[in-house]
Amino acid sequence: MRHRLAMGLAVGLWCLPGGAKAPGLTPIPSKGADCLQAVIEGDVKAGQGFDREFAPGLRFLLEPLPQGSGWIVRVVSAGQPRGAHDFAELATPPYRSVTPLAVSTDFAFRAQDAVGWNPRRFRYAQDAATAKRLEGLYAGVLANNATASSRAAELVSGQPEGELQILNAVIVPGTANQWQMAAAVALHFENTPHEVEQGAQPSPLGKLEELQFRVKLELELVPGTRAAQGVAEEKIPCPVRPTVGTNQPL
Repeated sequence: MRHRLAMGLAVGLWCLPGGAKAPGLTPIPSKGADCLQAVIEGDVKAGQGFDREFAPGLRFLLEPLPQGSGWIVRVVSAGQPRGAHDFAELATPPYRSVTPLAVSTDFAFRAQDAVGWNPRRFRYAQDAATAKRLEGLYAGVLANNATASSRAAELVSGQPEGELQILNAVIVPGTANQWQMAAAVALHFENTPHEVEQGAQPSPLGKLEELQFRVKLELELVPGTRAAQGVAEEKIPCPVRPTVGTNQPL
């Protein structure tokens, strides 16, 4: 299997387990010591998707991938047409590469490797305007343009974070040797609750049959933002962010 690894954005490393945060961060202004995050739990079986509005104008999706390899995290604008790239994809580099957004057997991950990358941390564009700015830089980042990559990295670093935790999984384990990239991130398979599908036909990469998950999404970047009706909220310490310039041209 051949894939282009577009690793131009160094900030993509922040989402790996144990990844260090960048220095020089400053707190976002807040009225108090606590900020809010939306908390959603769900359950999907192979081929099924999950869709929930978590904040006014924003939806969290766990979409089944076309070849049945698993699911991918999406954050999209509620009530608006879908664009070529969603808010989570644009704010979670590297692009077209191994990504915490894809809970799947793509990129030579076995089913147990996909489950072992747990939890998965990502970012999402806080609004449509930010997503549009990132989309304007997308082609330049893929082309390894230094200016586009630098501007995108700065913009991404100021976006809200999300975390997807696998609570339980039903899998058919893969029989292939673990790929090097999978070994770097799939650290918690034995500690992730899981069940093995009995009597399934073995294959090199195996299959993800079912996921029970919890996702947490920060809400504090827009003052006064609350979770959508019916979605749980949880107080967290206000995170720190770099000061991001908003007046630079694309």
